[in-house]
Amino acid sequence: MHILVTGGVGFIGGHLAESFLLDGHDVTVLDNFEPFYAKGIKNHTLEIHRKVAANGESEYRFVEGDVREPETVREIVEDVDIVVHQAAQAGVRTSVENPRKVADINVDGTVNLLEASKEADVDRVILASSSSVYGKPNSLPYAEDHPTEPVSPYGVTKLTQEHMARVYTELHGLPTVCLRYFTVYGPRMRPNMAISNFVSRCLNGEPPVIYGDGTQTRDFTYVADVVDANRTLLKSDAADGDVLNIGSSDNISIQELAETVRDQLAPELEIMYESAREADAQHTHASVEKAGEVIGYEPSRTITEGVGEFIEWYQSNREWYEPLVQES
Repeated sequence: MHILVTGGVGFIGGHLAESFLLDGHDVTVLDNFEPFYAKGIKNHTLEIHRKVAANGESEYRFVEGDVREPETVREIVEDVDIVVHQAAQAGVRTSVENPRKVADINVDGTVNLLEASKEADVDRVILASSSSVYGKPNSLPYAEDHPTEPVSPYGVTKLTQEHMARVYTELHGLPTVCLRYFTVYGPRMRPNMAISNFVSRCLNGEPPVIYGDGTQTRDFTYVADVVDANRTLLKSDAADGDVLNIGSSDNISIQELAETVRDQLAPELEIMYESAREADAQHTHASVEKAGEVIGYEPSRTITEGVGEFIEWYQSNREWYEPLVQES
């Protein structure tokens, strides 16, 4: 199988491409090395991909380009079987500061990809959506039929992606699936996320900093679980035309998360607090019942277990990864 992964040397896309190569698939990666994301991680991921491909029989092609470039997208989609679309301008706060850029990448780029996929008659397009589509909770955990009223431009663009995918399925028969990720974390995660910041600060004797009062809660999803869901969808049509939550079915307050990291690494430190950040969701918590029924999805780790694994990975990769966290 030949798979295109957009955003394929980013955090999630990088893990997906690596997994597909290990499974023996041919992989094309499209990535524009967006400066928002630490280039050191992308270079490291690209090196991993090339080593995996060299040690196996899979073909690997890296294309430095942008989903906003219709000709580039059309050229690389024409000979693939599956498109796994991870490319996006991430960051809720970034979207508040620069909503036009977020719309250009997340909406226009997705239309380019869907249009090219329709013309090439690909077998399936799997799109990365986000829990940000839900906005303020009427009830928790979020089920897929919960109202979608995003509170940030980023969430609006992800919801628009979902509707575009649905329309291409209904109008053109293009099989699409949208996965609503809930705060994905793990090795090579984006450096400016709460978990990586907490770990870095504690390892360096600095108190973890919470933005807000710490009562906000998050459903953190280990990246290996996201990979498993995407791998299943390479061969399953059970979710075509649908959306699925991909989360841990667990959640934790930011206060408890900071304490978990602090107690493991530097229990003597006091936690610090700063003003809450604009447009951040107060709570996220995924119901994964539907994903379990449709594709057999089951989270493999509790948040505490996953954070423990990330801390071990961080300590083993501290020499090259930590400077990126501190620069973010």
